[in-house]
Amino acid sequence: MPELLQFLLSGITVGAVYALVALGFTIIYNASDVVNFAQGEFVMLGGMITFFAHAAGLPLPLAALIAIIVTAGIGVALNKLAIEPARGAPVVSLIIITIGASIFIRGATQLVFDKQIHRFPAFSGDQPILIGGATILPQSLWVIAGALAVFVCLWLFFTRTLIGRAVLATANNRVAAQLVGINTNYVMTLSFAMSAAIGALAGVLVTPITLTSYDVGLALALKGFAAAMLGGMGNPKGALVGGLLLGILEAMTAGYISSQYKDAAAFVVILAVLFAMPQGLFGRKSTDRV
Repeated sequence: MPELLQFLLSGITVGAVYALVALGFTIIYNASDVVNFAQGEFVMLGGMITFFAHAAGLPLPLAALIAIIVTAGIGVALNKLAIEPARGAPVVSLIIITIGASIFIRGATQLVFDKQIHRFPAFSGDQPILIGGATILPQSLWVIAGALAVFVCLWLFFTRTLIGRAVLATANNRVAAQLVGINTNYVMTLSFAMSAAIGALAGVLVTPITLTSYDVGLALALKGFAAAMLGGMGNPKGALVGGLLLGILEAMTAGYISSQYKDAAAFVVILAVLFAMPQGLFGRKSTDRV
């Protein structure tokens, strides 16, 4: 029993990170129907910028805040310099642009910083907390709390605010949204800024546990995409549940089968969702009028 509980706690911690990445995917998808594969690089930037700002002598909270703000600015730049000029292009072309942006950010980070693996101190120390015979790090609680807080904020944003509904309206019909007075360019800019900031927050929260380097973003993007697909692309509740389920699946695979196969779990999830339930667990079925 303690062994199962340990796997569950580990899976929930990792799954919370995947959920944060998936929530970033959700924001961009809801605003533009585009899957932003640079989302994993935002997570990497959050950890890397925080580490180097803290190493330069800044207090850790200030370094983390700077990392989130800078990464949000990079998200805005991605929209203004790459996505907005290609507006009107097929969705596949926009997705390819985000993949190219991911490669560019990874290379630039390697040049600006370095290729080493980094870690900064945990927020509440490294003394494990004993729960029913299993242990969990205090930093894991920060990660889980962060994912839940972001989910609640996004749910309130999309359901209780005018700008949140404007984001959904822009995704549903951009021209109609413009006709009723919605500034769709502002909506897109805000969406990329929020998505990048959430990714950076995930990087800040998880780096004390998993470490960071310039090349961690690709795997996180794939896992976050798998989580978003599992839960239902564009659904914040689905992103949270999908991330947690994927994390638990990975932990169980590593614990009871082999750690060599845990990374394959994400790709198995993508294939299973595409074949069995393309809308995901909480996605809405779409119908076309002809």
